Amino acid sequence: MWDNVMKIEFMSKSQNESFARVAVAAFVSQLDPTIEEIADVKTAVSEAVTNSIIHGYDNGEGMVYIETYIKEYEVTIVIKDQGTGIENIEKAMEPLYTSRPDLERSGMGFTVMETFMDELKVVSEKGEGTKVIMKKRFKSLS
Repeated sequence: MWDNVMKIEFMSKSQNESFARVAVAAFVSQLDPTIEEIADVKTAVSEAVTNSIIHGYDNGEGMVYIETYIKEYEVTIVIKDQGTGIENIEKAMEPLYTSRPDLERSGMGFTVMETFMDELKVVSEKGEGTKVIMKKRFKSLS
């Protein structure tokens, strides 16, 4: 079904955010993306992983899981945690909304993901964790 798949998992430590974005970018590079396209993917991954660490686990200990699927000229990136979950996804996706004003977060994470990716879906259950599913289509290889 998929042309290629990558799965990684790592502890919910803020220093692992840069690892996640570089790992996904390296995997996606086989689609020959433009510099702008790869920057978009890296930014979206960074936002999703940061959300898992800060909001999902409240900067505590847990695991973050990334699954990246390539099919033809489209990449699907799934970022999951088993953290606190999101009580109101619709509210959480509003620009400037943050559940952690104490950390002076901008509340733009989901907005950034929506802007840089072609599709964004968030699935979450309070107390069970959150799954962010992002898709991006690339130009066809000539």
